[in-house]
Amino acid sequence: MIDKGAYSFSTCWNIKKHSIGREMIEEIKALGFRNVELNYNVTEEMMTTIEPMIERGEIGISSVHNVFPFINDPDYDTDSVMLGFDDEEKRKRSVELLIRSMEYAHRYGAKAVVVHPGEVPFASNIDLDLKRLYRDYGRNSAEYQGLWHNMLERRDQLSPRYVKRIQDSLEEVSEHAAKQGWNIAIGIETRSRSYQMPTLMEAKSICDHLQGSPVRLWYDIGHAMMMDRMGLYDNLKELQEVKRYIYGVHIHETLELSDHWCPYVHSKDLHFFDHFLEVIDAAACKVYELKALCQPDEIEESHRLITSKIAAMKG
Repeated sequence: MIDKGAYSFSTCWNIKKHSIGREMIEEIKALGFRNVELNYNVTEEMMTTIEPMIERGEIGISSVHNVFPFINDPDYDTDSVMLGFDDEEKRKRSVELLIRSMEYAHRYGAKAVVVHPGEVPFASNIDLDLKRLYRDYGRNSAEYQGLWHNMLERRDQLSPRYVKRIQDSLEEVSEHAAKQGWNIAIGIETRSRSYQMPTLMEAKSICDHLQGSPVRLWYDIGHAMMMDRMGLYDNLKELQEVKRYIYGVHIHETLELSDHWCPYVHSKDLHFFDHFLEVIDAAACKVYELKALCQPDEIEESHRLITSKIAAMKG
């Protein structure tokens, strides 16, 4: 396996097959990665065998994914209202948990914390129903469009309120980070469900409001592709408006509304993903976020295609 240089690799790929942290990291190192992103399922127990590897310089930590390390509480899992909670105690707790993730990031020499900032809450997972209708009837069907407009009406109505609360929370975290002297980006990530935040324009608004803070956009390529397909925003057009806000990228591709596949390799499309090469090249933090089904040879081929295409693009 070739050395992957500055590229990093998320532990989401193999975390479910390991209970010992060191073994999980060794498997990623065998792919040629010198840097990893510690995802939100990494436990404190796993870190007891990973921390010595960090201290000895056997592995670098590019980023950690909030909430880190893992906590078993659905109120603060990756699909929650998080920094936008109406309940002030819960919002404060989510702020404390993000600060805790940043403390670990600082300790491990990471450049960024990846954050799912929040969502417009719904009584049930309406996105699951939408994706089912998309697959069964298509995006232009009356079935899909009817539910889509219901979702969008509520999302558009409530989004400003939750954007404001997320901004306030991020401001508190940023002020704490400044007092501590931490040089860590807070990357607000494009999400995989249509009611989740931020859209690209919501991210732009939050970053504009918090200019001078460490808050930046974490552009998850596969998620943005899915939200474009579902109709939430025009990914390629709006990407041009937000690319200067991007700090990090999650590199993966989607097959229809299924994400975390190897770019180029699984879609068999050797051209569309080219739209994202400039952003990948410019990002300070480049992280592959792939599913367990992706095989080492597929990961290798995907990386070869991405890096050779970027090299050709730069002449």
